[in-house]
Amino acid sequence: MRPALVLRGAARREWGPLLTTVRGALAAEQLRAIPMTITAVCLTGLLQAVQNRSWGFGAVQGLGAVRAEDPLWAALLRTPLSLFVPAPDLPVWGALVQILVVFGTAEICLGRWRTLLIAYMATLAGTLYARIGVALGPDRLLGLPDSDAGVVDTGPSAAVVGLAVYLCFVHRACFTGALVIVAMVVEVVLKNNLAGKEHLVAIAAVLVMCVRVPRRYRSRDQGLRPGANTRSGAPPIRSSNLRRGPTQRTS
Repeated sequence: MRPALVLRGAARREWGPLLTTVRGALAAEQLRAIPMTITAVCLTGLLQAVQNRSWGFGAVQGLGAVRAEDPLWAALLRTPLSLFVPAPDLPVWGALVQILVVFGTAEICLGRWRTLLIAYMATLAGTLYARIGVALGPDRLLGLPDSDAGVVDTGPSAAVVGLAVYLCFVHRACFTGALVIVAMVVEVVLKNNLAGKEHLVAIAAVLVMCVRVPRRYRSRDQGLRPGANTRSGAPPIRSSNLRRGPTQRTS
């Protein structure tokens, strides 16, 4: 058997149901399938433009910049918006691409509210870890140096990593999920910075959430099979329901 055919078959098993679900939703509704994602991309771009102005930097930092040295109440209030404030040491296009691809896929497959919940919990876990790590000190296991208390903690990366792992779990894309986790471990080994450690904490928080995922969300058969027009044992999908995604709970 040719290696190309083996790789193609492995890729189809790994990503087939996920890609079929996303492609079907986008083909039916185009950008209307991901309104939350488009809003998030626009908000991130707007915040980047404002914080690059002398009159807007202070406002964006005051509303969305989180530091471990901040009072807890202030950090909790700023955490939701901090997710959409691009990290100061990374190009903004990277944040926009991450949000468009990962948030868009999650919105289609999981629904917007589940996507927002997982993204927020992953970001919050990293934010709280920074405070706990600084309090523990560098000499303790999982502790952080005092200098990390003043590091500005913004950007969607923790949420993106968390959503990616959650999507891989739901669609049983085990190799991709393991690859994401290994990449984050390598990041910590090479850079050993606060952001990398927060990514690992975000992954741990999402894995805990994965344990609580209802059984119907875990089944790969919930997604559309390549070349099929219906779910296994389910009636044909109506176009009006595509925006919810095949794995979203309807209310």
